[in-house]
Amino acid sequence: MNTTNNNEAIRPYRIEVSQAELAELKDRLARSRYPELPETGWERGVPVPYLKELASYWQHEFDWRAQESALNDLPHYMTSIDGQNVHFLHIQSPEPDAKPLLLLHGWPGSFVEFLDVIGPLSNPSAHGGDPSDAYHLVIPSIPGFGFSAPLAKTGWTPGRIAEALLQLMERIGYNRFCVQGGDTGAFIAPELGHLAPERLIGIHMNALLTFPSGEEGELEALTEEERQRLASMESFNDGYLQIQSKSPYTLAYGLTDSPVGQLAWIVEMFKSLTAPAEELPEVSIDRDRMLTNVSVYWFSGTAGSSAQIYYESMNDPMAWVPKGRGSVATGVLVSVSHDPTVRTLAEKAHNITHWTESSEGGHFFAMEQPARFVEDIRQFFRTMA
Repeated sequence: MNTTNNNEAIRPYRIEVSQAELAELKDRLARSRYPELPETGWERGVPVPYLKELASYWQHEFDWRAQESALNDLPHYMTSIDGQNVHFLHIQSPEPDAKPLLLLHGWPGSFVEFLDVIGPLSNPSAHGGDPSDAYHLVIPSIPGFGFSAPLAKTGWTPGRIAEALLQLMERIGYNRFCVQGGDTGAFIAPELGHLAPERLIGIHMNALLTFPSGEEGELEALTEEERQRLASMESFNDGYLQIQSKSPYTLAYGLTDSPVGQLAWIVEMFKSLTAPAEELPEVSIDRDRMLTNVSVYWFSGTAGSSAQIYYESMNDPMAWVPKGRGSVATGVLVSVSHDPTVRTLAEKAHNITHWTESSEGGHFFAMEQPARFVEDIRQFFRTMA
């Protein structure tokens, strides 16, 4: 295995937000203009009182410098693939037999999603685990997200991102590896399997979407719970998806100019997708961790570029070309409260060998239930050669 520093195409990277950028954020927060809206709770979006309080906390109490320092304690790198800067973390396990594991985030997440699982996955012995469960971790920022920005050009579909990630893993020195993906990552991970099945040890996913194919009778054997999961997609507020898949540029102006706008856009999704759904997102995700994620979007100016993945996915002609059932062994972790995932539908597209349904955790499983997330990854990949 080559170490990252030995490859001339890969250079160390350090997060360095200038004092002027930090002062500008606080100034914009101080001068924010809020609408006057009737109080309706969360049914029409983020309530004004909640957002004012959270924005005030971001301005006066949240310590970006402390978060930046903690992030920089991790090994960050940058490389260029297909004309695009790609930022990634590379955490090498002290265990010599550790498997390489690629961790893929989604929107509105970032590499920040995985901070609580880095230690247990890379160094299980130091966290009360078995050293045989150790992994070398590669955690990229998807092109257009975070520090893998700005986008050099359009066309970064899940398939193209998968091709870039195959190059990244080869460049680091990992010819065979495991992959885990949630949300957008759960679209990219299977693409890796189609492109290079011989290079993947296995695929693990959470927040996987499954859709009926339209075949006659395919829904007849579904349980009532599975029918309810599918029905939940019809009632889910997909306003963000409609805008980001159709007018990502127009959206970008407001979110790039207004930190309160960027905050509201992301925090609504954390509220909608965390468990329990009736609680504020801070109940399941630390407030500072959530604001660190929002701050990465703000300081990197990636509101618009991260939205492109929705536009590219909706307008990718290859997305509608049948690829056949994936051959790589696949494990799925399902949040029964938030995922519309149905096994019989998933098995038509994926080689499912491991299936876990959890009553705990929501969409952001690695952030909400890191111990449960780690254990499911371990259980699945223990069976992989």
